[in-house]
Amino acid sequence: MRAIATLEADSVGGAVLALGGLDAPQAAPVIGDSLRSHVSSSMAGVDRLLDVLIGGVGVVDTSEQAAAAAVADPSAVVVTRQGDRFSPSGWRVGLRHSGATMELLEEAERESARAARQVGDAEQEQRSADGRLEQAEQDAARAREAVDTQVWAVSSARGRADTEGRKLRDTEVEIAALGPRRSQLEEKIAEDRRRAEDLNQELPEHEAREAEQLEHAESMNRARDELSQQSQAVSSRRSDLRIRAAGLEERHRLLTAQRGEIERRLSRMAEAREDAASRREALDMRLAVVDELAKWVADKLEAVGGQLQDLRRRRAEESEAAATAARQLESLRSQRAQAEADLRQCQERDRSAEIELAEAGIRLEASIDRCRRELDCEPGEAVVAQCPPLEPGVAPNDRIRALEQELRIMGPVNPLALEEYEALSERHEFTQRQIDDIRQSRRELRKVIRRIDEEIVSVFSAAFADVERNFAGLFQTLFPGGEGKLRLTQPDALLETGVEIEARPSGKNIRRLSLLSGGERSLTALAFLFAVFRSRPSPFYVMDEVEAALDDVNLHRFLQLVDEFRADAQLLIVSHQKRTMEAADCLYGVSMKSGGSSKVLSEKVVVASESKVLLQQG
Repeated sequence: MRAIATLEADSVGGAVLALGGLDAPQAAPVIGDSLRSHVSSSMAGVDRLLDVLIGGVGVVDTSEQAAAAAVADPSAVVVTRQGDRFSPSGWRVGLRHSGATMELLEEAERESARAARQVGDAEQEQRSADGRLEQAEQDAARAREAVDTQVWAVSSARGRADTEGRKLRDTEVEIAALGPRRSQLEEKIAEDRRRAEDLNQELPEHEAREAEQLEHAESMNRARDELSQQSQAVSSRRSDLRIRAAGLEERHRLLTAQRGEIERRLSRMAEAREDAASRREALDMRLAVVDELAKWVADKLEAVGGQLQDLRRRRAEESEAAATAARQLESLRSQRAQAEADLRQCQERDRSAEIELAEAGIRLEASIDRCRRELDCEPGEAVVAQCPPLEPGVAPNDRIRALEQELRIMGPVNPLALEEYEALSERHEFTQRQIDDIRQSRRELRKVIRRIDEEIVSVFSAAFADVERNFAGLFQTLFPGGEGKLRLTQPDALLETGVEIEARPSGKNIRRLSLLSGGERSLTALAFLFAVFRSRPSPFYVMDEVEAALDDVNLHRFLQLVDEFRADAQLLIVSHQKRTMEAADCLYGVSMKSGGSSKVLSEKVVVASESKVLLQQG
C-alpha cells in the first residue's frame, strides 16, 4: 500500500509485485536454453522474483523453432533471441523495435530533470556572480573616490575603461543572440505540440501510431538536448561573468596599490591637483556611463531568467502531455493484444475442428478400404451381416484383440523357412565345434596355469627358505647379538603373500624398520640384499653409495661382508668413503679441470687372481 501511495503521489505509472504472495512455478521441462540462466541479480528478493517470472521460459534461435515448440507443447513459454514470444496466451512476432517508447519517454524525463537541476545550479551560480559583481561595483566606487589622487595613472585607467566598454558591448551582443534562439525554441515547442495533437488523432491506427510515437520521442530528445546545450551555454556565460568579476577584483587591488604610490607622489606634486580635478570629472562621466551599462545588463539578465522559467514550465507541460499519450498508447496496445489473443483462440478452435473432421474422414475411408480388402465385401453388406457367435462373457472388442494378437504371434508365412532352417543348422554345428575347441583350449590353459603356479610356489618357497636362513646369519654378523628374520604375511597363499622384515638389534626391543635409525635401516637392507646374493648368486653386483649412512664401526662390518663375497663374484661399488676405496682392487675416478673437459682416471691397487672389486668415485 505504501508503494501504491508513492506511485499515486508522484503521478507516475508502475507495477507493484508482492514477493510475499508469489510462489515459484512448479518445475516443468524448459524448451531450448533456459532464459533464467541468462539473468542474474545480487539481491535475494530479485532472484526469487526472476524465478517466478521467467523460471519456466525457454530460449531458441529462430521463430520457426519457437512455433514448433509451442505447437508441440501449448503450455510452454518460448522466446527467441530477436524478441518474439510464444505462450499459451498468444504468439507475438515482429515487435522487436516497438516496445521502447515508454522507456525512451522515461529516459527523456530523467534527462529533463537533470537539465532542470543543472539550470538551478546555474541560477545559483548567477546569483553568486551578481553578488560578486555588486562587490566589484562597490570597489569601483571606492576606486572613484581615490581618482582625485591619481595623476600619473589616468591614462592607464582610461584604457581599462575602454576595455570594459568593449566587454560590455560583447555582453550586449551575446544577449541579443539569445533572442533568435528563444524563437527557435518556441517554434520547436509549437511543432512538438502539433505532433502531440496528430498523435492523439492517429491513436486508433496501432502500427502507424507506434512509429509516429517513436519519431515524437526522438524529436523530444533532440529538443531536450538543445535545451541542455543552451543551459550549458548560459552556464559558460555565467562563468565568464565570474571570471570578469575576479578580474575587476584584481584590478581593484592593482588600483589600490597604484593609489598608494600616487599619494606618495602627490605629496611631492601638489601643483598638479587642478589638472587632475578636470580629468576626474571626465572619468566620473565615463564611470556613470559604465553604471548605466551595468544596470542595463542586470535588466537583461532578469529578462533571460523569466524566459528560462517560462521554458521550464512549457517543458513540464510537454512532459505531462507525452506521459498521457504514452498511457493511452499502452491501453490501446493491451486492447489490441486481447483482441489478437481472442482471434488466435478462435482460429485455433477452427483449425482443431477442421483437423478432427479430416481425421474422421480419413478413419472412415480407412475402415471402408479395410472392409473391402480384408472382408471382401461392401460396407453396407458388412453392416447388415450377422456377427459370429461369441463365448459367454467375452466382449467383441476383446475377441478382436485376441485374434489380432494370435495373428501377430504367428507372423507372415515364410516360403523360405526350410532353406533358412538348413542354413541355421549348419551354422549351429559350426559354432558348436568352435565352442568345443575353445573349451578344450581353456582346459589345457588351466592345466598350464596350475603347473606354472605350482612351479612358482615351489621356487618361491625354496628361495624364501634360503633367503630367510641367510638373512638371519648375515643380520647377526652385521648386528652382533641381534636377531633378524623374514615372515610371510599369508603363509597359506604363497601366490598372494607379502614379505615382512623383523629386525631387533642388540639391546633394543624394536622389531619395525620404521623405528630404527638411518644407519640401522641401511645395515638391515644390506643384510637382506646380501642374503639374496648368497641364495641366488650372480657373476657381478652393482651398488651405489650403500654405505653413505654408516659410521666407522658399521662400515668396518660392511667391508668384511664385501671381502667375504669378493671371492665368488665381482662387485662394482660407487662410493665416497675413503676406507671403501682402500679395500678396492681398482679405482676409477672422473675429474675435470677448471675450463676443461672431464677425464676418467684409473688406478689398480691390488691384482687378484680370482676376483676384482671396482669402485667409482663420482
